[in-house]
Amino acid sequence: MTTAPKHLSAEARKLWTRIGTDYDLTDAAGCLLLTTALEAFDRMREAQAVIAERGAVFVDRFEQPKANPACVVERDSRAAMLAALKALNLDLEPLRDMPGRPPGS
Repeated sequence: MTTAPKHLSAEARKLWTRIGTDYDLTDAAGCLLLTTALEAFDRMREAQAVIAERGAVFVDRFEQPKANPACVVERDSRAAMLAALKALNLDLEPLRDMPGRPPGS
């Protein structure tokens, strides 16, 4: 597996390495989809930081409450991330060494 792209945040690079290793992503298309998903992840985190700092709602010059535009960025980035992860077609079923439910269930 290749190394994570440098333009991703530290959190996204860790995820890139973990997902890439767990699912043995070595093909160019898989790496591109994962990079796209994590770019959207970074955008989502940036929007979440703006929302945390300024709030989800603000009052405009007419004293009317308005949604913070960062809420739209967060929503759209989350959708883009999930779409890219779905396109990777990863098997999300936990690995088991025996039939039946995992212990503790």
